Amino acid sequence: MSGQTVEEAGALSPELQDWIGRTHLVEDTADLGRAVALQATLESPEDPLASGDALPELWHWIYFWETAPLSGTGADGHGARGRFLPPIDLPRRMWAGSRLTWLRPLRIGLAMTRQTEIAAIQVKQGRSGRLAFVTLRHVVSDPAGPLLEEEHDIVYREAAEAGESWRPGAPSERNLVWSREIVPSPLLLFRYSALTFNGHRIHYDRPYATEVEGYPALIVHGPLLATCMVDLARRSAPDKRIAAFRFRALAPIFDDAPFRVCGDPDDGGADLWVEGFGRSLCMEGRVDWVAP
Repeated sequence: MSGQTVEEAGALSPELQDWIGRTHLVEDTADLGRAVALQATLESPEDPLASGDALPELWHWIYFWETAPLSGTGADGHGARGRFLPPIDLPRRMWAGSRLTWLRPLRIGLAMTRQTEIAAIQVKQGRSGRLAFVTLRHVVSDPAGPLLEEEHDIVYREAAEAGESWRPGAPSERNLVWSREIVPSPLLLFRYSALTFNGHRIHYDRPYATEVEGYPALIVHGPLLATCMVDLARRSAPDKRIAAFRFRALAPIFDDAPFRVCGDPDDGGADLWVEGFGRSLCMEGRVDWVAP
C-alpha cells in the first residue's frame, strides 16, 4: 500500500492455508438507478445512461453488495472476518490494487453473477510492521457467459502506534498530458460509500479514522481513485475502448486537500496516476485500449 519494501515473514499457518481456494457467489442486477447515481457523483459529461447501455469500466464495483447485518460487522464497519474473508489478526485493511480484463461490455439492466475465489494469502514484514495480503479472483458473468475477470489485492496492517506520522508518497516527476483536479469532499466520500454499501469507517467517521486507526483525516476510497483514473481516460480519449486496467496504491489520499488525476497516453493505452499534496505519487496504473 505505502510502497514500502516488504519481505516474507514465514509460512502460513494451517488455519489460513485452509482458506485458499474457498469460493463465494453473489447475484445482482446492473440496475439503472445506481449507475445514474454514480454518473451524477462523478459529474460525467456523457449523455444520461439508459437501460441497455454499456456500463462504464469499473462501475461494476457499485454492485454485488456485501450485506452483512449490523450484528455481523466488525469494529471497523466491515463485515466480520471469518465469514468469507480469512480471520487475519491485523486490524487495518485497505484495497491495495487490482488487475482487470474486460471480455464483453456489461449492459445496464441485465442480471449478473460474481464468482469469487480466495486465490492467495501472503504474510510479509514491512517497515511499519507485519502485513498480510489477500488476493481475490473475481469472474463477473451475465446469462451469456463471462464479462470480466479481476484480481483484487487487500492489504492488512498492524494497528497505529502512538505518534505515528504518515509520510507522503515520493514526488511525481511524470510527464502529464491529461489532468483533472478533484476535491475529496465528505459528500463525495459519503456517496461512494453508499453506492458501494461500504461500511468501512475510515471513509466517513472522522473520529474513528483519526483516533482509532491513527490517520490524519478521512481516507479517499482506493476504488474511487481508480475509478477516477479510468474516468479521466474515458473523458480524454472518448473514441477508445478499454480492454484492460491495472493499478496499485502507493500511499493514502486524505480528504484534507485536493488531489489530481493524471494521464500520459500512447498508441496502446495510457499510463495513469494520482498525485496528492505536493505532487506526491499515491496511486499508479495503466489502461490498455482494445486493438483496432
